[in-house]
Amino acid sequence: MTLTLPKLISDGMILQRDKKVKIWGWALPEEKVVVHFLDKSYSAIANSDGKWEVTLPELKAGGPHFMVIEASQKSIIINNILIGDVWVCSGQSNMVLPMERVKDIYEEEIYSCDNPFIRQFTVPDRYNFKGPQEDLQEGSWEELSKETILRFSAVGYFFAKALFERYRVPIGLIKACVGGTPIEAWLSEDALKQFPENLKILEQLRVDGYIESIKKKKEAEISAWYENLNKNDKGMKLAWFNPDCDDSDWQTVNLPASWKEMGLNSLKGVVWFRKKVNVPASMTGKPAKLYMGTIVDSDHTYINGTLVGSISYRYPPRKYEVPANLLKPGENVIAIRVISNDGNGEFVKGKPYKLFTKDYQLSLEGEWKCKVGAEAPKPLPPMTFFEYKPAGLFNGMIAPLLKFAIKGVIWYQGESNTDSPEGYHEKFRALITDWRQKWGQGDFPFLYVQLANFMEAKSQPSESKWAQLREEQRKTLSVPNTGMAIAIDLGEWNDLHPSNKKDVGERLALLARKIAYGEKDLVASGPLYKSMKIEGNKVIIEFSEVGSGLVVKGGGELKHFAIAGSDKKFVWAKAVIEGDKVVVWNDSIPNPAYVRYAWADNPEGANLYNKEGLPASPFTTEE
Repeated sequence: MTLTLPKLISDGMILQRDKKVKIWGWALPEEKVVVHFLDKSYSAIANSDGKWEVTLPELKAGGPHFMVIEASQKSIIINNILIGDVWVCSGQSNMVLPMERVKDIYEEEIYSCDNPFIRQFTVPDRYNFKGPQEDLQEGSWEELSKETILRFSAVGYFFAKALFERYRVPIGLIKACVGGTPIEAWLSEDALKQFPENLKILEQLRVDGYIESIKKKKEAEISAWYENLNKNDKGMKLAWFNPDCDDSDWQTVNLPASWKEMGLNSLKGVVWFRKKVNVPASMTGKPAKLYMGTIVDSDHTYINGTLVGSISYRYPPRKYEVPANLLKPGENVIAIRVISNDGNGEFVKGKPYKLFTKDYQLSLEGEWKCKVGAEAPKPLPPMTFFEYKPAGLFNGMIAPLLKFAIKGVIWYQGESNTDSPEGYHEKFRALITDWRQKWGQGDFPFLYVQLANFMEAKSQPSESKWAQLREEQRKTLSVPNTGMAIAIDLGEWNDLHPSNKKDVGERLALLARKIAYGEKDLVASGPLYKSMKIEGNKVIIEFSEVGSGLVVKGGGELKHFAIAGSDKKFVWAKAVIEGDKVVVWNDSIPNPAYVRYAWADNPEGANLYNKEGLPASPFTTEE
């Protein structure tokens, strides 16, 4: 093979400052390779496999620079190189979530974002069960600009922006994350040795032809399900999306609502919805937007017979652009074809449903017409997501990065492990330890986001798998050089992907300032549970990270503390702040044994903060 470089070592790259930096690649066996950089030259001889690497000394922040790499038959010039800090952004969909998804909230950011000193490299989604991969199939470095920002991880962007504003050094983000993934997918085979049940799955996935046979079978089943549905859909046959379709005998329903609330029970298949809206002349002749909340599961949305948007799964908000010439003065018809995969169809409440231009909007909540297009005899067969399986993403997406020097990792993951949160802490600890070992850069900073609040709030203390997972994340702070951004006040009850990514990124940046950049006196976290002491019928809870003092956000009484005796039957408790401590009691529990705080999927109203404005982490005193 003639001289070849890994995808990461390419135009626009950011190299890590103040650390030894490897430059590596492939050449002909025994070929000499010379790397020229910053008026110095470094050489290596390719081994019998054609692999070579050189190590550059510690570099000072700055640039742009260029690098020339020469071998006997070929030379490569790499341009526009910066030296700064490189952070790996990993995890699942809340780290993936691009600025594109929140562009309507952060218009100002997008308008004024141009900054060539912030760059992102997107690692393509790839799994591999045979073993660690040496390179990525594709990928390039992108400078932050109005043209590229929509592809940046939103959490990554706000994190990088906060750090750049503070230190004025280039920030490189390596975005290596995949939606829906459990932590096991990101563990290496070495790390999985502690978890034999996962290792067993990995061995099965390695059998030649196994994945292909399952894929083929699943794809055929899914394709047959949709084919059957589309063939039987009366709505498509009779063009129910056309404005002149007669819907006078259709059922009237109120949106937003669930299938059950509309009397559709657990119907699997296609349901059509139509609404006539009166559009004033002032809204016509200009682009408009249509927001239809979120829809479970997929939709095709039409205005006046023209398809304006379609999304194939439940999570993304339906925010569709309406071309300037589509709306007309007077009556317009919106038609939506919704497919429910398993009978739990829904237009999610608490989301915006509106048609609007810059200066006028029409609410789309309220009465709609609805009619079943086709019923499916059984639910959509489940997909097998191989990217969720043990070690696959480590091999395909993390292993190719391991020679590239980094400052640290930011991590947002955990939602996909809430079904069985027990033992998450052990897996998370194993991941951090293993990544650090394999990168060979010591205990680099590993900063992560604790799960945000999600789902409907409950009025009484109850068990919660989301709370359990947050507790497993909190326990991981025992690993050296880690930091946890608490997000218990940043979620949305009706959205797994909350829009407020600015505060998440900035809270991670605060932790980075303290842990990675040495601002030791900085208050970078909300209060963390430290210890408890029982005195009579009261439990005294002590906290670390109290900053300049504990406070009740918004004043009033402390909420979301619960207390129990040895029977672990939790009831709401009274709680008051005394210095760095909180005293918790309930007169009906004379012998308290345990306290919980914000222990719920969505602990609405949890209001213990420090004076720096950061929320306390949920916790339980149970071992």
